[in-house]
Amino acid sequence: ACAAGVAFDSFRDKAPAALYQTVSTVSSPYIPGHFYRRELPAIMQLIEENGLTPACIVVDGYVFLDGKSRPGLGYHLYERFDGRIPVIGVAKSRFKTVPDGYEIYRGGSRRPLYVTSAGIDLSAAKEAIASMAGRDRLPKLLKLADRTARECCEGL
Repeated sequence: ACAAGVAFDSFRDKAPAALYQTVSTVSSPYIPGHFYRRELPAIMQLIEENGLTPACIVVDGYVFLDGKSRPGLGYHLYERFDGRIPVIGVAKSRFKTVPDGYEIYRGGSRRPLYVTSAGIDLSAAKEAIASMAGRDRLPKLLKLADRTARECCEGL
């Protein structure tokens, strides 16, 4: 599994403060609704290898699979840090149990992003993601994290 991280000082930053990537062993098969079992170890390895102490973490995926109580990748990450670090989840597609109210629209796109959060109010999380740099649906720094992870995997 490849994981990438993009550090930034402010949600409005146009360029990253730093880029990080790591490769880890996948120890769990894909199980729908249990995505975190495959992804969380790589994210934790990335954070630990680089001695990172983020003020907030944004993940590609859901914090809650139903918006408020069914834990997803982001909530398991939030628990790993004993609730000390807020986590915002940004998903590109709607999970079947997510109700209305979790979507934001960016860049004139008619397709929303779905935002969930732990340790930070949902409205503040949505505002933070909406304020991120970039004219496209997906914020520039989130695109960079995705591209960095893909490039890391291509080298394997």
